[in-house]
Amino acid sequence: MAAKTSDFKVKQKQLNEDITSGNLKQCYLVYGEEAYLRLQNRDKLVKAMGGDASSMNFTRYEGDACDPAAIIDMAETMPFLSDKRVILVENSGFFKNGCPELADYLKEPAEAAYFIFVEKEVDRRKDIYKAAAKLGLDINCDEQDEDTLKRWIASKFRSEGKNISAGAVAFLIDRVGSDMSNISTEIEKLVCYCIDRDEVTNADIEAVCANWITSRIFAMTDAIVEKNRKKAIDLYYDLLALKEPPAKILALITRQFNLMLQIKEMDENRKDKGTIASAVGLMPFLVGKYVAWAKNYSYKELRDALELCASNDEAVKTGKLDYVISVEIVIIGCTGN
Repeated sequence: MAAKTSDFKVKQKQLNEDITSGNLKQCYLVYGEEAYLRLQNRDKLVKAMGGDASSMNFTRYEGDACDPAAIIDMAETMPFLSDKRVILVENSGFFKNGCPELADYLKEPAEAAYFIFVEKEVDRRKDIYKAAAKLGLDINCDEQDEDTLKRWIASKFRSEGKNISAGAVAFLIDRVGSDMSNISTEIEKLVCYCIDRDEVTNADIEAVCANWITSRIFAMTDAIVEKNRKKAIDLYYDLLALKEPPAKILALITRQFNLMLQIKEMDENRKDKGTIASAVGLMPFLVGKYVAWAKNYSYKELRDALELCASNDEAVKTGKLDYVISVEIVIIGCTGN
């Protein structure tokens, strides 16, 4: 994660310098899991290139039905009263599945054609990725590491004239997760809530973010592995009142115990947090929490919990049990006597 973050910072700095200087490259590929960063960089590039929706020299293509021939034809069309024809291609799948036509074209595009590609997933082995990276700049917008995320949150609050302690920042991340789009939305709500105060506190976060469904799901699964049965049951029925499907809740409980089992095995085999995080798909700063939880369970207890989840899911699918009741049975079974 640290290496990825370092690469992102270098590429982000280069992109910002290109925009500030006006010395824009012919091709930018913005990709990665973090939607907030992808869209932020997309919008900055579109604006810098003068590619607003009203411009005759701006064309946007989106989705897996994008036609490479049409994109190339547009790139070959001379811009009207401008030195740039800006082409935005989003979520095409070209960089995951390949696109030989565009890969060849990007090796020697029309001088006036400027491309912005925005994709969630890429395969760096594909020719189109190599061609785009060689022609311009590729920037990987994956999830940020803990320190970067915390600095970003603090800076967002500062820009709104608010102070927030390091502890409150950590509490906010724990509460709403690491998705930057979700965090940005919660920050906007907190700024409005604290309009007459300079300091944002844990109590404010508790009050403002308490009704967010995802945070309640996290809180419920946390309560289960902490063996706090009453809190887990209360949160479960809150989620049902919010129309959250019991099947989804059961799947998340299963995932939580599966993660603990995997992490317990790796931790006891002396794997470091970075290795564990990469193996199970968690951010490194969350691994410590799972390690601590897993220490409270034996291997048998974790496997029994997973077996309980599986057997109740099977009972529902065969018509022997109602989903709502099945999840309650799982919660009671997983929180001890």
